[in-house]
Amino acid sequence: QVQIVESGGGLVQPGGSLRVSCTASGSSFIFRRFHAGWYRQAPGQERELLAWITSTENANYANSAQGRSTITRDNGKKTVDLQMNSLKPEDTAVYYCNMFRSKESYWGQGTQVTVSS
Repeated sequence: QVQIVESGGGLVQPGGSLRVSCTASGSSFIFRRFHAGWYRQAPGQERELLAWITSTENANYANSAQGRSTITRDNGKKTVDLQMNSLKPEDTAVYYCNMFRSKESYWGQGTQVTVSS
């Protein structure tokens, strides 16, 4: 069984920065073979893709994250991090991690990020 756990959310002031982390585990889960993505979902809105990183560590960003976010992975620690800068109130959402490859896709429960003064 695969477990995906997000952490690092919290309250941050506008203009501030935050790093959210995703840890994956499972006896048969080979982390390095999976791609990873960070999404977010605000109340009443659809889940939105922010950034993804391939198994070969090629990072990609959606327009809303481009220029102020960095996604990284550590295959040894089985973690995927998303660093976000210049946060705005509209960045408030639950942030989710997704590990995927071929027909397999695993999601975590999410971590709340609130941007407010």
